[in-house]
Amino acid sequence: MLTHVRPAIVMLTVFTVITGVAYPLLVTGIAQIAAPYQANGSLVQKDGKTVGSVLIGQAFSNDRYFQPRPSATSGPDSKDETKTTDVPYNAANSSGSNLGPTSKKLVDRVKADVDAIKAATGATVVPADAVTTSASGLDPHISPAFAKLQAARVAKARNMPEDRVRGLIAERTETPSFGFIGEPRVNVLQLNLALDGVPKT
Repeated sequence: MLTHVRPAIVMLTVFTVITGVAYPLLVTGIAQIAAPYQANGSLVQKDGKTVGSVLIGQAFSNDRYFQPRPSATSGPDSKDETKTTDVPYNAANSSGSNLGPTSKKLVDRVKADVDAIKAATGATVVPADAVTTSASGLDPHISPAFAKLQAARVAKARNMPEDRVRGLIAERTETPSFGFIGEPRVNVLQLNLALDGVPKT
């Protein structure tokens, strides 16, 4: 029996060391050397403090800032921990919504959001990402169209020329990866930080 057990124990030990220790350390070491910024979460610093990550969206509600697309993340209900409740942009619980296109709750929410945006902006067409959530609930990007739709509000709140705000959107618009993967997009956190960096007149 020992002749059968010993090789199994040896193989288990060897592969545990290789796949559980050596490989993770090797990959981590390579990542820290080749791309330390990305390997450490693509964190964004401002005045020596971490204010977020370019990979994870966060809520901005002040009119002075561009707002992200809706988020369907959830968290424990403070009144009953066995239940969950809506907690938009909860980075500890990335999730999308289980509501499908035939869901009355979803249709009513989207319609209400579309009506509110049209009333606030005078727009006749509302970009899809302005009223729909992403699969992760933490999408850090919005479309250039959604950003432009918010330009007038942000410019007014900051007492800035709208053309200057639109210029910042253009400067911060990212093109599809390798020229063909994905869509043009704007990182909300980076755009808002660029806004804060504009000298006051």
